[in-house]
Parts: sequence; structure tokens; C-alpha cells
Amino acid sequence: MAKIGNIELGDFPLLLAPMEDVSDPPFRAVCKEHGADLMYTEFISSEGLIRDAIKSRQKLDIFDYERPIGIQIFGGDEEALAMSARIIEATNPDLLDINFGCPVKKVVCKGAGAGVLKDINLMVRLTDAVVKATKLPVTVKTRLGWDEDSKNIEEVAERLQDVGIQALTIHGRTRTQMYKGHADWTLIAKVKNNPRIHIPIFGNGDIDSPQKAVEYKNRYGVDGVMIGRAAIGYPWIFREIKHYIKTGEVLAPPTIDERIAACLKHLRGAIKWKGDKLGILEMRPHYSNYLRGLSHVKEYRMRLVTADNVGEIEAVFEDVRMQYAVAL
Repeated sequence: MAKIGNIELGDFPLLLAPMEDVSDPPFRAVCKEHGADLMYTEFISSEGLIRDAIKSRQKLDIFDYERPIGIQIFGGDEEALAMSARIIEATNPDLLDINFGCPVKKVVCKGAGAGVLKDINLMVRLTDAVVKATKLPVTVKTRLGWDEDSKNIEEVAERLQDVGIQALTIHGRTRTQMYKGHADWTLIAKVKNNPRIHIPIFGNGDIDSPQKAVEYKNRYGVDGVMIGRAAIGYPWIFREIKHYIKTGEVLAPPTIDERIAACLKHLRGAIKWKGDKLGILEMRPHYSNYLRGLSHVKEYRMRLVTADNVGEIEAVFEDVRMQYAVAL
């Protein structure tokens, strides 16, 4: 049984990764419905939060049906992170996660995200400041190291556990790899098998099928897996993994009706959260993911990304339903 503080997550929890411009409440709602056990908000800048930046504040929106849910922050300044932790505690999430893994240049340049991987002592100080500033369980998401020559995750895991984190998620790539190449889980397994480590260790990177989730579970012994890109437009990955773990059988893929229903739920959630105009606009990149694998969808995709009201979008999906119901 994986536990973070007093939060029980079951035998092999499936975590939804915090992804910028993706892991918002409407997206999280469809993932929760299909089996995600623990989800995180998009990462929030500690400086932005303190400055009361509207975008940062909006990312604090969490809802009871999402629980357990963690709010993720990033930053390179102890005082700012500690202050952010206190602001976040007031919004009452189940836990607080620190991002030491984001490889994006604009984050790294500020000495935050994966930028902190170059300085373990700083990483420890930042984490310690957050742990001391909040009563919430604090967790961390990070990478193996900055580059091939500095894969320091084994030392990082011990030192972060020593200052009080209650779970660690490790992405099996270095910062210089970004999202290229294959994730290397051998060091994740070493952390998990270290007799000094007693907190849950979650693996992240390249889990894109039920078979791979079970293979990595058995081979590397992690307490659970975090899924990111494979869930975009395909929230069924969570239920498929759970079914495969339980029965050894591969679940049938979602029907066209299920795809459309999930996509429309996502859309309506986006409109409710962001308003008509922005909700419709921000949903546009998601359509191709929900329709992935269907042949000859270009025409429908073009109509969806140019439609500017819900009625039009629903009409396109009705045409999609008619076209593909028989084919599937």
C-alpha cells in the first residue's frame, strides 16, 4: 500500500503528471473519471504566486472530486518558495509538490525546475524551506541529473528524504535529454532498492501502454507510475493499466461514442472554467489527440479547430460519430 503522509493510494497508484497548459481542471476531470489515483496541478511559479499573477492564482483551482490532489510549485529562491507554500496551504490541497525536473529553458534560466539539478545543496535548502513552511505532505518530482556525467539521483533521494519529503517521483531522463531518447529506469530502481529509502518512489517516463506499466512495475519495483503524454487525449490509459494488472487482459479500446463523450466533457469543463472564448480556444490542440488513430480525420479536425461555438463543435462530432461508428 503506497502512502503519502496519511493519504492512502492503493497498491500500485497511477499518477497523472503535472503538464503545463495540459493538466488543468477540465483535463484532470476526465483523467480522474477513468482511473487516475493522484493528480497534480500545472506547475505554478512561486514568484508569480507572490506577485498575485492571475494565471498563477487560477492554477490553484482545485475541486473536491479531484482528491487526492497535489499543487505543484517551482522556484529557485528559498523565501519565495516558503511563502508560496503558505499561500498554497490556505487553498487546502492534499499535498504540495516541488518541481525540480522541468527542462524548459525559460524555467531553467531562472534557476528553477531542472536548473536546480546543477546544485544539490541548493535543492536541499529549497526543499527544507518548503517542508518547514507547511503542514502539508511535501513531495518532489525530479530527473536523474543534469546530464550524463551528473546522474546524482541516488544522493538526491537520500538527502531530500532526510529533510522531510514524503514521496519522490523520478523521470528517467536527464535535463539535457529533454524528452528525447528512452527513459532509463535502472537508476530509479536503484533508488527504490536502497535500504535507506523508506518513502514511496514513483517512476515516470515512456509509460504508454498497460503492458509497459506492468513490465516496469515488475522489473523496477517502483511503488507506482506517473503518466504524462500518454494520457493526453487518451485518459483511458489509466483504466486499461488497472484492468491489465488485475486480469492480465488487454481492455478493448474506447468506442467512438466514448471518445466523443470524453472530449465533449473536457470541452464543457474548459468553457465552465475559462469562459466560452478561451475554453474553446484552449481546447483546440486536444482534438487531434482524442481522434488519434482514426483514418482520414483531417477534414473533421480542421472543422473542429475553426469552430467557434459549442453547437458547431457538437455538430462536427455528430458527423464523426456517423462516419466512424460502423468502422470501429
